[in-house]
Amino acid sequence: MIAQHLLKGRKGERIACMLLMKQGIDILARRYRGRSGELDIIAYEGETLVFIEVKTRSTADFGEPWQFVDWRKQQILRHAADDFIADHDLGQYTYRFDIVSVLGDEATLFRNAF
Repeated sequence: MIAQHLLKGRKGERIACMLLMKQGIDILARRYRGRSGELDIIAYEGETLVFIEVKTRSTADFGEPWQFVDWRKQQILRHAADDFIADHDLGQYTYRFDIVSVLGDEATLFRNAF
C-alpha cells in the first residue's frame, strides 16, 4: 500500500502536468532519479530545457507550497539537473528551474523560480 503523502504528491504532479501542457510546455520525463537527487518533471518550452519542482499542499495553513523550496532543496535540484544534462548529453540547451505550486486542485506555475 502506498502512503497518503505519496498519493497526494502524485496527484499534484498530474495536476501540474495538465497545467504545463495547457501552456504549451512539452513533458520530457517525470520522476527522474539522478545521483544527486530527484527531479519531478523535466520539460521543453521552445528551445529551453525546464526542470520543474512540484510542491503540493492541501491547505495554506503553514504557507504556500512554493515556499517550501528552500535554498538547500534548490541546490539538490541544481545538482540533479546537472546529472540529467550530463547523462543525456544536453549541454547545448539553455535551461531554467520552475516551480508548480499545487494547493488543493489549483496549480500555479512560477517560471524562473530560482
